Formats: sequence, C-alpha cells, structure tokens
Amino acid sequence: MATFLFDKIIFGPVHSRRMGVSLGVNLLPKTIKYCNYNCIYCECGFTPESTKNIIEELPTRTEIRETLIEWFQTTHTTPDALTFAGNGEPTIHPNFAEIIDDVIDIRNTYCPNAEIVVLTNATMMHKEKIMKALHKVDRCMFKLDSAIDVSRNSINQPGTEHSLSYFINHMSKFEGKRIIQTLFIKGIHEGQEFDNTTDEEIDALISAYKHIHPHEVIVYSTQRDTPIDSIEQISQETLLQIAEKIKQSGIPVSVSS
Repeated sequence: MATFLFDKIIFGPVHSRRMGVSLGVNLLPKTIKYCNYNCIYCECGFTPESTKNIIEELPTRTEIRETLIEWFQTTHTTPDALTFAGNGEPTIHPNFAEIIDDVIDIRNTYCPNAEIVVLTNATMMHKEKIMKALHKVDRCMFKLDSAIDVSRNSINQPGTEHSLSYFINHMSKFEGKRIIQTLFIKGIHEGQEFDNTTDEEIDALISAYKHIHPHEVIVYSTQRDTPIDSIEQISQETLLQIAEKIKQSGIPVSVSS
C-alpha cells in the first residue's frame, strides 16, 4: 500500500483532537525513513536495511532553528503545540538535546503558551542526555504497542537487543507528563501472525501501564496507508471494549478515532 514521507523540516500545522493546532518538526531526512524501529504499520514505510550514510542527510541544528524561526516570522498562525514527529524516531538525531533547547527558546519568543510535544518509542531514554532533554518538554507521548516481547518484535521490529522490560522501566522513571499511545492491529507478515487485541495482550499491557503510571493511555488503530496490505484495522467497537477494560483497571484512557 502507498506510504508517504514528510518532505520538510517544518510541516503543518494540522488540527489534532488531542493537541489542537499542532506544528510538526521533522528531525529526520526528507527523502528516506530513519528509525530504530521498523513498525509494520508505519505510514512512512519500512526503514531501509542500509542506513550507513543517512546520518549525512539529517538536517543540522542550525538549519532546524533557522527554518522554524523563518516559519514564525512569515506565518500568522499561532500553534497550540510544537510536535516532534516526522520520518522516524526524533531522539536518534545526534543533536536532539540541543535542538530541544533551541525550540524551547523559539517557543518562548513566538508562542509562549504552546506545548512542546515529543512522539517517541522510548528507546533512547537510557541515555542521560536524552532523558534530561525529554524532561524539559511539556508532553512525551510514548509508543507501546505490546508488552509481550514476541508480539513487540513482530509489530515494531525494533533494532535493539534490549528486552521490552528495559524500556518500560525507563518510561516509569520519566518524571514529566507521560502519555502512552497503543495502536491495535492484527494480521500476518512474513508468515508471522500478530494480534495485540487478545486478552493475554491486554492484560500484559495493563500490567505495563500500571508500572509506568501514565497520565493517560490513548488507544487507536490504523487510519492511513501501511507498508503491507495484510493488516486488519480494528473496529471502533473493539477499541471501546479494550478502553473499558483498561479504564476498569484504574488507568485514564481515551479512544482516538
């Protein structure tokens, strides 16, 4: 199925139900996905096997800062959020921490009431510099699609040997506003079936949520094109049932349509 890449450093703004008017910040290359996950549902497609020279295609700290300042100086829209997203995992940019400082300064100058939001898979939080940078933002939205290693390996295809519990522990240590996003899907990929809507999966997720203590869990399913066509979108009715079970465990939860 068709997928797409964000071809600019700054994109949007878009109207988000959760964040209002959200201006996107893409720290990754404009022509290729660059991520340490290879999620089978990613709207940006699959991560290429060879990423040896991709680092050379990353926008520089200066380029990002100047592009964002220019956007504010030439646009009369005041966003509610500056959201780090784009063509992969933003925290793998080698200057992520410094870029966060720059964006905070720009936010304070041009839109002091806007939130700074980071969408992340939490795989870099073991690095003290990354954790400190994330503590400076208003909202971290962590990706957790399964709390079972086998399922997580099938769905997210992470480029790391660390167990899932390793990252769950780091998420639990985060002192800022923690929001967990869980995408529910089922299907088959390369002969491997996956389905994170089962009772076993939901129970494992609830256990992980309780360990992390998120301010909110957001459940949803695919809305855009995915790299493979064997993924089954989960119905709104099923998502509501899953959300109710999570709610009954005492965890704040919402369903994103």
